[in-house]
Amino acid sequence: MTVRRVVSVRPLHSAVGRARRVTFVLVVLALIALLAPRAFAGSEATDVMAFDTYTVAQGESLWSIAAALTGPGEDVHDTISQLQTLNAMGDSSLRAGEQIYIPALER
Repeated sequence: MTVRRVVSVRPLHSAVGRARRVTFVLVVLALIALLAPRAFAGSEATDVMAFDTYTVAQGESLWSIAAALTGPGEDVHDTISQLQTLNAMGDSSLRAGEQIYIPALER
């Protein structure tokens, strides 16, 4: 005697299940849309820096300019790095008459 199993076939995804999943996905997307701009807003607003233009005089170097801009207790190397980043400089060479950006001095 052979025993046969009867397997019922029903759809894996019912209309109610699909509706629940769609609702869940829409709620998650709405939360992301509401919270994502706030996550990025703080970091951009604090990175704004005021700057002035400075004309390099004969005999000046990036080190001498950075040393004049560096406050007491600060490292001149950090100021040089900041100037190179601000001016998209590949190295530290400057020419007399060249204009560079420097952080704005507080007035």
